[in-house]
Amino acid sequence: MTSRTAPLPAYGLFAALLASAGLPLYIHAPKFYVDEYGVSLAALGTVLFGLRLLDVVQDPLLGRLAGRLRQWRGLAIAGAVALMAATMLGLFAVTPPMTPLIWFALMLIGIFSAFSFLTICFYAQGVDRGGRMGAGGHLRLARWRETGALLGVCAAAVAPVALGGFTGFALAFVVLAVAAALAMRFEWRGITPPDAGFAPVLRDAQARRLLLIALVNAAPVAVSSTLFLFFVESRLDAPGAEGPLLLLFFLSAAIAAPFWSRAAEQFGPRRVLMAGMVLSIVAFGFAITLGAGDIVAFGVICVASGAALGADMTLLPAIFAARMEHIAPGASGAFGLWSFVSKFTLAFAAVTLLPALQAAGFDPGAENSASALTALSLAYGAVPCALKLIAIALVATLDRKED
Repeated sequence: MTSRTAPLPAYGLFAALLASAGLPLYIHAPKFYVDEYGVSLAALGTVLFGLRLLDVVQDPLLGRLAGRLRQWRGLAIAGAVALMAATMLGLFAVTPPMTPLIWFALMLIGIFSAFSFLTICFYAQGVDRGGRMGAGGHLRLARWRETGALLGVCAAAVAPVALGGFTGFALAFVVLAVAAALAMRFEWRGITPPDAGFAPVLRDAQARRLLLIALVNAAPVAVSSTLFLFFVESRLDAPGAEGPLLLLFFLSAAIAAPFWSRAAEQFGPRRVLMAGMVLSIVAFGFAITLGAGDIVAFGVICVASGAALGADMTLLPAIFAARMEHIAPGASGAFGLWSFVSKFTLAFAAVTLLPALQAAGFDPGAENSASALTALSLAYGAVPCALKLIAIALVATLDRKED
């Protein structure tokens, strides 16, 4: 067994790999299969929703699997990285050898399963590494990890254009996968204690409260992600501006994340997290007032809400990891639950908000009445504000030792 460990930038690189296989798939894959193979958008949307539900259900199970494979963690990680890289190639760089929709579904099952397993292992490993770094270790680790993740989203969002197409994107992903796996290779070595599963998390009142906060706090991001394209296209009347505005949002989050982390080291993560939530409320509150042509104003809101996202992504996982270090070191199952509550909000937002908007008379891509556009504005701005207020109230109930 070696005592060598990966440098902290390796965590940023591995996080970038995972992030580039996450949200960007929802941006790139449907359009690619519509343009290249003529698959209907409705069929792709149905498959994506079904796979998202599968993803939500399997995360706790993958958390248990990660715990059982702890003694072979390095081999399991290598296999999952290889699976994710191979299915990404299959999705974008291989002509489907069967019905394109079925191939699309099979490749995404491989990507999503590997992504979930790797994410759970990665964050569970961070509990051990952050704990060995001494006071503030979890915050310093989170600064590298979440900044890397946000930069990965930004890079993946523009990669198909920058690299001349989706084949270039897939090949670049394989290169990134190899680099990230090599950079982190020393982190997975050594035999660690067995995983106790979900029990320590569910028995601990503070851990249960953190999971509830994660659920409530992820909901505003799920709402805004679900409605972002509709808001820009219909409320702002700015079709085509979605890509630059999304990039601005995630770049702002990436730039802000290290500053939130440093502020938390000085003032305490609980207080700083609540400050980020207040900033999010201010940003989404102003979004309610926007109308056609207010692109610059919405750009400012993207900067502010993106900066607030940087606080959410950096501080809340660091608080949870610190708690796991105290009650259940190495509990991969805990991060299976963490991943579950985060992803559940995306599926729940899609299932509830879109039918509600349709019932209010909103029709994407068509001329909409003033009342329908008002409903869209309230869903995009007011609902996240209300959810953030609940999240702030829950964070305020956390043990002050979190500071």
